[in-house]
Amino acid sequence: MISLAELEAAARIVYAAMPPTPQFEWPLLSARAGGPVWVKHENHTPTGAFKIRGSLVYLQQLRARQPTVQGVITATRGNHGQGIAFAARRLGLRAVVVVPHGNSPEKNLAMRGFGAELREYGQDFDEAKAHAETLAAAEGLVFVPSFGPALVAGIGTYALELLRAVPELATVYVPIGLGSGICGLVSARDALGLRTQIVGVVHEQYPAYALSVAAGRVVRTAPPTGPPTIADGMAVRIPSAEALAVIQRGVARIVTVSEAEVRAAVRHYCSDTHNLAEGAGAAPLAALLQERAAGQQSPQPVGLILCGANIDRQLYQQVLAA
Repeated sequence: MISLAELEAAARIVYAAMPPTPQFEWPLLSARAGGPVWVKHENHTPTGAFKIRGSLVYLQQLRARQPTVQGVITATRGNHGQGIAFAARRLGLRAVVVVPHGNSPEKNLAMRGFGAELREYGQDFDEAKAHAETLAAAEGLVFVPSFGPALVAGIGTYALELLRAVPELATVYVPIGLGSGICGLVSARDALGLRTQIVGVVHEQYPAYALSVAAGRVVRTAPPTGPPTIADGMAVRIPSAEALAVIQRGVARIVTVSEAEVRAAVRHYCSDTHNLAEGAGAAPLAALLQERAAGQQSPQPVGLILCGANIDRQLYQQVLAA
């Protein structure tokens, strides 16, 4: 559990580097969904994604614990790596980031732009993560995980902003990668004493968290076959046991969305709000529309976490042209 005091302390660290992000109700999006829809715009951070919040808090606390630390290493599909590179540069730390082969070229470029030393290894996030842990020991770097209390506290500041601004939200839809975003939301909801339902969203190619919740234990999945998803931020096959425990306790349900639904949601964000949404960022809208179409969601006010905007230009053009 992350307390309200811990969330507010994390917010002070975050706001030293960036302002709060906005939350807006978009009329066309609400009309499409058949009820009030509020979007939390984590696509408006300095790195275009929510992960920067956790990175700022994690590295600030790391420096306080280990004043002599010289460098860090992590694994990512892009947004976590950008956040770590951004926060490391502020503290004068070396940042090494491991990405899988075939990772988004534009996310790779952005990470280098923030000062990261990029390494490519493996076919997916989980293989890149294992390699990063090996390199940490070999090169004397501190390994930064993608999930942990400091990361959740930092990321949870987005939820604190949203739920304080719109406490009447009946439901909030949030994508699940490794789990820091949804766990931050659960922490903020509970710290504020609200009864807002939280719905996690996974991609059909990466259903590990949905399967794990159903089984009551961590379930690993095999690498998917076929074309890669545009929702690379959700491409996790090995759930965090700590994140799973929070999800089992604090999340109402998990919705699985298809690639076609995600791509349609990216287009809806463009047409209805003129906002750029990456695949993972559009997945909550895909889940809401799926449930509304099936009559499973009443037209009460809901929130959507638009967790990032980092989609490659050529891919975005292809999605919009479909």
